Amino acid sequence: MPAEFVTGFPEALAEISLSCRALTRGERESRRVLGEQAADAGYGLRELTALHLAAAHRAWSRLPGVAGARDAAELRRAGAAVLAAVESGVAALAEGHDRAQRHAVRRLEESRKAFVDDLLYGRSDPGRIAEQAEGFGLRLADRHVVAVAAAGRDSPGYDGRHPLLRRVERELAGRFGDHDALIAAKDGRLVCVAPTTQQAILDAFVKLIAGARSDPDAQGARVAVSRPHSGAVGIVRSYEEALSALDLADRLGLPGAVLNSADLMVFPVLMRDRAAMADLVGTVLGPLSGARGGAQPLVETITAYAAAGYVNAEAARRLDLSVRALSYRLERIAALTGFDPDDSLQRYTLETAALGARLLNWPALPL
Repeated sequence: MPAEFVTGFPEALAEISLSCRALTRGERESRRVLGEQAADAGYGLRELTALHLAAAHRAWSRLPGVAGARDAAELRRAGAAVLAAVESGVAALAEGHDRAQRHAVRRLEESRKAFVDDLLYGRSDPGRIAEQAEGFGLRLADRHVVAVAAAGRDSPGYDGRHPLLRRVERELAGRFGDHDALIAAKDGRLVCVAPTTQQAILDAFVKLIAGARSDPDAQGARVAVSRPHSGAVGIVRSYEEALSALDLADRLGLPGAVLNSADLMVFPVLMRDRAAMADLVGTVLGPLSGARGGAQPLVETITAYAAAGYVNAEAARRLDLSVRALSYRLERIAALTGFDPDDSLQRYTLETAALGARLLNWPALPL
């Protein structure tokens, strides 16, 4: 380690051995600055401390206040002042070193956050984003899958210091060592970008999130997984697919801790022509608004009947109704809409309209 990082320390100790004073504020600040410089140069605090202690040890017998002490009392006073100065100087070094480390971590976090923003939103020059990606272990030429974990409704979401993010990073590092996946917090969610060649990392991320739903840190989280796509543009597309899956799951009230965007592809197709879907909902289900209690209970009945495979007993159980009450509701649906839930073709129209109603949040919102 260069001797420049101990500059001025032996001289200060020599003067202190005579005056028995403490280190001045300026002297302590000079040690802090040297501590920062050493950290920026890549030297550890242990090396820096050892350098100063060694310098103090070498200078000890030549310190004027020590070598020239006339009696034991003077030697004790000089020795105590020098040791206190060494302690104060080393503490100042540690403060400066820690300060530089915190700044470095902050700069790295800011750089990482900016990179994640550029990567997931696709708003940076492709060449520059590819260069940055290599520094974070991503090779954008590969095919990647993106998993996005969202916290429960009552949770404030996840940030870069959330315990769940730290736990996931620790678990993946312990299990896979150096890997090419990017784990980050983004807009209150946790994101994992992993190449398809390292599917095990993505699976582990999903399992950790899904398995921790009851944990206070997870706050009822669930995770959506995109389809694989290639390149930087593919990562943006995968990210949007995962976000869309989470949004659809919330709007449709879908159960489950893990969502695969491939399983939900039918819903964007249904909503591609929003006007046509609104027309279908209004035409088919609009008459249900005239029922006692409104349309909502009858729309829920259509949904539950379809989810139960059109088995009356199972649908009644899901709705917490008697089979007789369910049959009455089905009769009312057929009478009001003109579509019979027990007719194979007409039930498909009712089911599609009920899906559209959930996507459009009807009847809570007007079409």
